[in-house]
Amino acid sequence: MAQRLVGRPAPDFNMETVSGDGKEFGRVKLSDYSGKWLVFFFYPLDFTFVCPTEITALSEAYEQFKELDTEILGVSVDSIHSHKAWINTAKENNGLGQLNFPLASDITKKVAEDYGVLIEEEGVALRGLFIIDPEGELKYQVVNHNDVGRSVEETLRVLQALQSGGLCPMNWKPGDKNLNA
Repeated sequence: MAQRLVGRPAPDFNMETVSGDGKEFGRVKLSDYSGKWLVFFFYPLDFTFVCPTEITALSEAYEQFKELDTEILGVSVDSIHSHKAWINTAKENNGLGQLNFPLASDITKKVAEDYGVLIEEEGVALRGLFIIDPEGELKYQVVNHNDVGRSVEETLRVLQALQSGGLCPMNWKPGDKNLNA
């Protein structure tokens, strides 16, 4: 049975990264995002077909997330060297080009397992997207089949609803009133 994550402290992580410009390697851990919101997303593999549509769309919307005091971190089970090669490959050659956020390597698959998105028999992650608040609490998760990409607009809407501090009815949008308890 899957473990409930929403409403609990987000599972900790410590992974190697490559910068969005594809030039530098580093490390990232959950505590690096303390005091900020984090959109933390998993994708199955580098050099695939659906993944670059999601990753580049999130990168293009980065300023909108930044205005909401939110950082973005992408992760797959590929190595940092694969991430670097993918970032440094032109979009017309199935590459990513430069990104506005880093990609992390979960080569051990531990983080995907901790977040409940690991497909053990395939050794890859499902398309899991998590929103973690500034205190480290996991506030939202959505997990898609790997054939279907996620929505940047819906991620932004949910983030803004969470940041509104109130009860948000179905289809709530920024500017709508919250419900009274």
